[in-house]
Amino acid sequence: MRHLKDLIARRAMFLLTAVPGFLVLSMLFGLLQKSRAILALKSFSGLLFGSGWHPLKGEFGFLPFLMGTLWVTLVAMVLAVPISLLTAVYLSEYAPKFIREFTKPVIDLLAGIPSVVYGVWGVLMIVPFVGKVLAPLFGVYSSGYSVLSGGIVLAIMVFPTIIHVALEVFSSVSHELRETSLSLGATKWETVKYVVLRKGLQGIIAAVVLGLSRAFGETMAVLMVVGNVAKIPKSVFDPAYPLPALIANNYGEMMSVPLYDSALMLAALVLLLVVLVFNLGARFVLMKAERRAE
Repeated sequence: MRHLKDLIARRAMFLLTAVPGFLVLSMLFGLLQKSRAILALKSFSGLLFGSGWHPLKGEFGFLPFLMGTLWVTLVAMVLAVPISLLTAVYLSEYAPKFIREFTKPVIDLLAGIPSVVYGVWGVLMIVPFVGKVLAPLFGVYSSGYSVLSGGIVLAIMVFPTIIHVALEVFSSVSHELRETSLSLGATKWETVKYVVLRKGLQGIIAAVVLGLSRAFGETMAVLMVVGNVAKIPKSVFDPAYPLPALIANNYGEMMSVPLYDSALMLAALVLLLVVLVFNLGARFVLMKAERRAE
């Protein structure tokens, strides 16, 4: 009887563990099925690299939306990665205990704030700052609804993800290595630079990739501050139209237009595949880093 109970419990836990993977596969299958109508008439490369978006004329080019997503994500990561990693280094290696205990709940709070709140804050604070301060400072005109506004808001949303993973990576580096470096005459910063960061390099890469996947798929906050103009941006002060915003803004509307529903489902499929690849890559690198640290 004990062996039977153990077998049932093991099989039940296996099934529960397999549920998330099954859900992802079902999403991929469902989106692919919905996308077949447009893929039967137009090539995937033509849709992916087409620049015209005129649903009433049957033109569904995703390039402006992909470029908008890449621009906003790149700006967000350029802002978020240095700040997040330096914050993680300080909290892990330099900060007194009371500062660490105070800061970690604040970082958790940032991670738990709804994206729409970030979006409203971006509209009230970041958009006027970009439009009235930063743009005139560089001698250009901008309404404030731009790639830079979306990047700033998105960078703040990505901070908790990168900081949390980086802290876990730094904590996996053994104290013996730190003490050995210090005993050989290295300074605290030299120990951090040549021991902690080098030992945790793969984990740092995983943290950045996880943050990148979060930034790539973010919708509501970016939608509210980025301008939503279906043109390829030429500078950070230009408006953009990220792929998630396209889906959120248009799904449920104009569904009577032929292939419109299928085109949006294909956009969702592309977005899901990109985020899935980023997450799997980050997990693989992080697992490899943990095994190496052990």
